[in-house]
Amino acid sequence: MQTATSTNIYQLTEEQLAVRDAARDFAQSELWAGVIERDEHQKFPAEQVKKMGELGFMGMMVSPEYGGSGLDTVSYVLAMEEISKVDASCSVIMSVNNSLVCWGLEKYGTEEQKRKYLPRLCSGEIIGAFALSEPEAGSDATSQRTTAEDMGDYYLLNGTKNWITNGTTASVYLVIAQTNPELKSRGINALIVERDTPGFQVGPKENKLGIRGSDTCSLLFTDVKVPKENRIGDDGFGFKFAMQVLAGGRIGIAAQALGIASGALELSLKYAKERKAFGVEIAKHQAIQFKLADMATNIDAARLLCLQAAADKDHGADYGKSGAMAKLFASKVAMDSTVEAVQIHGGYGFVKEYHVERLMRDAKITQIYEGTSEIQKIVISRELLK
Repeated sequence: MQTATSTNIYQLTEEQLAVRDAARDFAQSELWAGVIERDEHQKFPAEQVKKMGELGFMGMMVSPEYGGSGLDTVSYVLAMEEISKVDASCSVIMSVNNSLVCWGLEKYGTEEQKRKYLPRLCSGEIIGAFALSEPEAGSDATSQRTTAEDMGDYYLLNGTKNWITNGTTASVYLVIAQTNPELKSRGINALIVERDTPGFQVGPKENKLGIRGSDTCSLLFTDVKVPKENRIGDDGFGFKFAMQVLAGGRIGIAAQALGIASGALELSLKYAKERKAFGVEIAKHQAIQFKLADMATNIDAARLLCLQAAADKDHGADYGKSGAMAKLFASKVAMDSTVEAVQIHGGYGFVKEYHVERLMRDAKITQIYEGTSEIQKIVISRELLK
């Protein structure tokens, strides 16, 4: 009796496979060599980001009309996984620029806004940042203390934003602020703020546990004048805008978590075949085999969830639930897999040169940013109970 070979239910196109392979080649040839040094010294990967722009990874889903690569979300997920295997700091820079900034501008921005910002964002000439979180408004995104007072032909922006990825290096910031408090979430606006605007101050870089090559900081706004033409969408559209871009952003972070887990598995397989204990390679010990089997099974399941969410987005289906499921599960798999990778490596897993301790530190943030795991459960359960 013949045994059927495994079939990939997601039949990737030649173009999608080419994107995946290009991302893999870039990660291995351009990111691997200096990733430990960048992590240790919190060094922003400026040269690598510029090359990502040249290769089309900074505006993957943007139409070529605005300087983008015109690719689908599945291709984006594949590229994110490969880059995240090696350097999650680079992949989160890429994710914010793609999912939160470029996609939001192309989907909801005016023609003038698209033509002014997208070509430079897609090329990597400039980087974008998304500013929603505040000292008292993380998971509760409706509690915006940053205000955008309507002054007629401009808004007067005041407040503080926290935990802003690309904060010290961005040139363009999408800032969420409250204009009409009495309307609550329906009184929030999304504004485009350029870095050199008077009254806008960038805070110092945070000293973080993981993704240390990525810069994260606070932003301070003191009587910042933002022209009305820099508002995204109609008056009061800001909260809906933020929720829409975050729903897509979760797919990117799910793919990042998937990549971190995949990278941990690849390193563990290599080490298990080389390291000997009790006279044989540790890969021949059942205790190690079971760890590898669990890691591989969970990673494959996470990949299917990521691809499902990406396919939903590409086909115009509701991807709120599938994206939340992908992020919830993939981030847990990333954390579990990297912990096991350190265990498989034993004492070597605790030192930097074997990479897995860095992957473990990087994995944790995927359970926190762009919606904590607890928030993802709220999103999923709400969809189930409709």
